[in-house]
Amino acid sequence: MHKIAMHKAAFNKLLALVALALLSAGAFAQQLPDFTQLVQKNAPAVVNIRATHTGSEEIGSGNQVDPQDVPEIFRRFFGPLGPGGQPRFDGTRVSLGSGFIISSDGYVLTNKHVVDGADQVVVRLSDRRELDAKVIGTDADSDIALLKVDATGLPTVAIGDSSKLKPGQWVVAIGSPFGFDHSVTHGIVSYVGRGFGGADQQYVPFIQTDVPINRGNSGGPLFNMDGQVVGINSQIVSNTGSSVGISLAIPINIAMNTVEQLKKYGHVSRGMIGVQVQNIDRGLAQSLGLPSAEGALVANVTPGSGADKAGVQIRDVILAFDGHAIDQSSDLPPLVGNTKPGSKAELKIFRDGKTITLPVTVGELPQDKNALASTGGAGANPANALGIAVDDLTAEQRKQLGIKDGQGVVITDVRGPAAQRAGLQPGDVILMVGRKSVKSAAEFNAAAKEAKPGESVMLLMRRGDATQFVAVTVPKSKG
Repeated sequence: MHKIAMHKAAFNKLLALVALALLSAGAFAQQLPDFTQLVQKNAPAVVNIRATHTGSEEIGSGNQVDPQDVPEIFRRFFGPLGPGGQPRFDGTRVSLGSGFIISSDGYVLTNKHVVDGADQVVVRLSDRRELDAKVIGTDADSDIALLKVDATGLPTVAIGDSSKLKPGQWVVAIGSPFGFDHSVTHGIVSYVGRGFGGADQQYVPFIQTDVPINRGNSGGPLFNMDGQVVGINSQIVSNTGSSVGISLAIPINIAMNTVEQLKKYGHVSRGMIGVQVQNIDRGLAQSLGLPSAEGALVANVTPGSGADKAGVQIRDVILAFDGHAIDQSSDLPPLVGNTKPGSKAELKIFRDGKTITLPVTVGELPQDKNALASTGGAGANPANALGIAVDDLTAEQRKQLGIKDGQGVVITDVRGPAAQRAGLQPGDVILMVGRKSVKSAAEFNAAAKEAKPGESVMLLMRRGDATQFVAVTVPKSKG
């Protein structure tokens, strides 16, 4: 009897645990979001965009994909594939994308790369109407295009505030992946303010999500749970061209500012302070005396720019711009670029072991950005303690690079493993060794000779139109 009572008690306890688990599961299920109302309300304002180009070329931009990786259903849907794995049509090239209506009188927002260079742009509405669209304006730096169709009384989306987004929040995308209209996917915000720092969209602090995005989603809206557009789906990070859970969206605040300027001026005005910056690695941080590898290292200052007038110097580390912390160099361009030209701002600078604040007036980024030609070099000077052979610059090389007389030497050979790991190449121009400017091979070798074994030496290097610091460690002598 005693054993039966024990078994009964254990059984009752198990039943209680199962009941609790079921209740918890039910409560959890009730907390999961329901996107039905959001989609029903906003889907009518999401459109499919077809851009037609003359000539027989391949579709698409960005990542290429192996034809063998394309499922047969998509081969049938798109037709024959070109050499890059992109759909090809005889006589014309067709780009497929998404967009959304921002005003009832026919203004539509999408990505520039969806309509770039198109001879005809057709917008298909949710009621299956197809309307020719006029490209009002585009902006390459933000990858935004503003279109206009001849219609009134159109459904519109509600515009949200992308600055309020936080990692972990639910978001929903509606678009036309592979041409399948009004496909809905969802996920969470993975990161906000994702910058890349390169020439491509360096002024956009991207919203990173894990929402499944594929070709054809470009230009479509990203919604928050209030049914407001907070971003424009723009890119995916993938080595196959298909979604792997890393999607990038342009913040709607950036997009709407671009829209207003395109309407008013026909182009977009951006701020500029006149510095060229780079990331800081452990070696550079050690050379600079920085406690951690944070901030944006100033590699070049444009003469006469706001930064130059404010007293910013090469080797300064920008820790903050107008109260916004700079963790890496890619954080700075979006902050400066989206600041109105003529505005006043403050730079928090690390210099020679001290932190100082400099007031700066933000200038305007020129509409035309001309690149300087790169240069090569040859010479027979031996490598020095840094493992780098250099030679004097010729007058022609200085002219090509826009370098003043009495500045810099050209690398002719890179022999040391530390210099090779730093990425130095023949043809690079060295402007400074540590804190010393160099104007001849003899001066460079003398400066390099002063470096102690095991010490990280900062070199200011010029390659093409890019200037940056690199740290090279002097090899220790073998005893």
